[in-house]
Amino acid sequence: MIKLNSSDKDIKQLKRKIASKVRHPYLVRFIPEPTIDEDKLVILSSIMDHTNLTEVKKEQYIITTMLVQIALDTHDLVTLSDEDDDRDIVRSRQLTVLAGDYYSGLYYYLLSQLDDIPMIHTLAGAIKEINELKMELYYKDVESFQEFLEGLKKIESLLIQRVASYVQKTAINDMAGEWLLAKKLLEEKRSYQEGNFSPLIDALIKRPALLGNSGQVLGNIEQMLQSHMHRLEATITQLPVHFNWLKSYMHAAIHHQFNYRQIAEEG
Repeated sequence: MIKLNSSDKDIKQLKRKIASKVRHPYLVRFIPEPTIDEDKLVILSSIMDHTNLTEVKKEQYIITTMLVQIALDTHDLVTLSDEDDDRDIVRSRQLTVLAGDYYSGLYYYLLSQLDDIPMIHTLAGAIKEINELKMELYYKDVESFQEFLEGLKKIESLLIQRVASYVQKTAINDMAGEWLLAKKLLEEKRSYQEGNFSPLIDALIKRPALLGNSGQVLGNIEQMLQSHMHRLEATITQLPVHFNWLKSYMHAAIHHQFNYRQIAEEG
């Protein structure tokens, strides 16, 4: 059992534990192993550090919440096409759906072992709300770019914020929302510029009344990120003193993301 007191070593140990639970010998033959979002893991660990829960429950809550996140992220990877895809693509798509279901089942199994019905209800409610928000964001009309960003921020941070509310530790909710929104925009923008499909940017391009063509979409995202980062850094600075390790981690994460972006753009 990991004694939680957030550090790089603890995070690496948690990542290994999560990876061992989601690794399936059949699935890895056909689809990539799921990505564990380290930033969300760090935020969750910091939340649990400052609760009076037992070490067993802290670790269980972190792992099960991350399994929920992995299940949601895996379902997002499913590609939809009207064309006649070859057998391998169809099989990969089907296995991706099944993988998401498999990861979902894992967290219910782990929570059932802990006999924690209220936590199960918290996570299940968050899943339902996140899926509804995704449907609204990608398939229904939104009136402005700001409304689109607010919806995206909720999708990215709602799971962590619900868990934080459940354990009555909500001091980092604002910071989590601001950072996870910025991180998502950075990742999607970078992926799109590298020639990969971005559901988020595609959804914006298909709504020309909001921003216009792809160049205008990317320009608006860049402008938003520039102003957003100043607000984010102020939010991090305002965190309580006992979150000093998280503050250091977040400042390093921001520096890394922007340096990576600048190097890529200059190259």
